Amino acid sequence: MTEDSTERAKGVVARILARTGTALESTQGQDHHAQAGELEREARAGTRRIQGLSNDLEEISEVEYRQVRLEKVVLVGLRTTGTEEEAENSLRELAALAETAGSQVLDGVIQKRSHPDPATYLGSGKARELAELVAADGADTIIVDGDLAPSQRRGLEDVVKIKVVDRTALILDIFAQHAKSREGKAQVELAQLEYLLPRLRGWGDSMSRQAGGRVASGEGIGSRGPGETKIELDRRRIRNRMAKLREQIRRMEPARQAQRANRSRSTIPSVAIAGYTNAGKSTLLNALTGADVLVEDALFATLDPTVRRTQTEDGRAYTLSDTVGFVSRLPTQLVEAFRSTLEEVGEADVILHVVDAAHPDPIGQIQAVHSVLDTIEGARDIPELIVFNKADLASDEQRAFVRSLSEGAVLVSAVTGEGISELQTVIASMLPRPREVVDCVVPYTHGALIHRIHEEGEVLAEEYLGEGERIRARVDGALAAAVRAVALPLQGESPSLGSQGMSEPDMAAPAEDYE
Repeated sequence: MTEDSTERAKGVVARILARTGTALESTQGQDHHAQAGELEREARAGTRRIQGLSNDLEEISEVEYRQVRLEKVVLVGLRTTGTEEEAENSLRELAALAETAGSQVLDGVIQKRSHPDPATYLGSGKARELAELVAADGADTIIVDGDLAPSQRRGLEDVVKIKVVDRTALILDIFAQHAKSREGKAQVELAQLEYLLPRLRGWGDSMSRQAGGRVASGEGIGSRGPGETKIELDRRRIRNRMAKLREQIRRMEPARQAQRANRSRSTIPSVAIAGYTNAGKSTLLNALTGADVLVEDALFATLDPTVRRTQTEDGRAYTLSDTVGFVSRLPTQLVEAFRSTLEEVGEADVILHVVDAAHPDPIGQIQAVHSVLDTIEGARDIPELIVFNKADLASDEQRAFVRSLSEGAVLVSAVTGEGISELQTVIASMLPRPREVVDCVVPYTHGALIHRIHEEGEVLAEEYLGEGERIRARVDGALAAAVRAVALPLQGESPSLGSQGMSEPDMAAPAEDYE
């Protein structure tokens, strides 16, 4: 390499290793000052990975491969299409993923090729250069910013002599660390096993057949094995385990369906918060509902959906669901395994699409989220509101740029509270409204019904009379029928109800006139 190219390569590495421009940089240190989810954060800190664990090929079996603790790592990227800036942004995101997994990033390499090498992913010369770099840095793991075929991973490992992990394995590892619910753990394990199955391999005697009789051990009758190799046994066990996990997830699905059905029966509108990982979805949920969910400066901090209830300024109740974050090139195994969780988005009345306004590539974030939403049935037909979060960290140029990306988008800061009031107003305007208007007197003996009207409907006016509460409200058809079944006849017009701004003709008008 010439002196100019060497200096240029060093500059690339410096930009990659710097936190500036990564998904983690925009919220660096904020989780240490938040009170929400403190117990969960302490629990995760107690299981953080430590340095010093060996990852030598000779000391680890292949079945344990998915449980490898990543330590000192070197990042490798391949630029086949796109600009140099796009390649660097992708490798910065890989560095943020590696940090979230508990690794120490030592170096980064980007190679420009027309297509990946079928043998070692990188060219043979670049692979040898990488081996020298690994030896000089003392790294024990290489993370490739792409998906490796089993033969490519083996070929690159044979050259560099340390463990090689691709982007999919890294994301699966993070999910395994953060999953805490029974369903989440089963989904992550299923995705891991689907990834591992075609990548099994063995060394030495583990590849030989189990012979029977005296040939094997001299023991004779009773010692003959099934004739399977160790790798065949591993594959059979993995397939059996995958079948059990699918059955477990299938049995858990009715409980989630029952929860969604209960919310649907109550006619309470639902809003799903979706977006790129570390865009501030959980922080926004806390800001809108006063919840106490985990907020952490890490990618994929939230895996299990969290549902909280809140209400609009005019008293209408609705639910907010915090879902798992997305990422560019999200592994197919995870999308399939988390299908039941992602259905929370498909069942919502409004999708709150949260985007990091301070990120260097907000357009790429939006496209990555839309590509996942396209795989969820009915999700693209649901009204979507794009919310650019972290406005307090965005420059004036970034603010102007993100506002131009989507008409009607809202710019907020979940940390400082900027724009939250405007966001609540826009959400209220997008929520579906009940179609029927009731105006009647409900006896005080039916307090539970009055409570349902306040919880599920939109109260327009109310007055306390001697025989009961006169209430005018928007409600759904089933609740309207229940109200009319017990309602007392009206005894003339009430001055207090008329003072709410609705004349006598308005009270008799159909519900559409109030839209």
